[in-house]
Amino acid sequence: MIQINFSLNIELLKINSFTLKQFTMLKFKTYSFEKLDVWQEARKLAVKIYKLTAKYPSEEKFGLVSQMRRAVNSINYNISEGSSRKSLKDQARFTEISFGSLMELLNDSILSLDLNFINEAELLELRVDTDSIGSKLDSLRKSQLTRHKENLKSRVQQQSQD
Repeated sequence: MIQINFSLNIELLKINSFTLKQFTMLKFKTYSFEKLDVWQEARKLAVKIYKLTAKYPSEEKFGLVSQMRRAVNSINYNISEGSSRKSLKDQARFTEISFGSLMELLNDSILSLDLNFINEAELLELRVDTDSIGSKLDSLRKSQLTRHKENLKSRVQQQSQD
């Protein structure tokens, strides 16, 4: 029985490595959110938060660590999910939710300083990232709402011509 499991595992490894080789040769569609600077920047922030919170006390694993990781992930989740919406107004709403998650992360970062889990230099770095991402989210939301209004205006003009 052990021999069978062992040989099955080897076969799975062979299949997985073959699949990985094929996988690297495939060309995938790049989705619109992947092209956004704000999504790419927020992704880097997520990695930074994961590394930073890995140093937090173990008793915070299900508290502040979990909350900060959920908040930073929510930024990207909402950008990507919003990009799948047909309505620009819906897209703007998801961008707004991303901004809320960013503010939640900032709040948790300030609390982390208060609790001496991070130092002032680390908080400063997080604030710089927050300002940059926040500005980009604001610009994205304004663009989405402007285009939404332009589309509405265009529809009204078309209807009046018909």
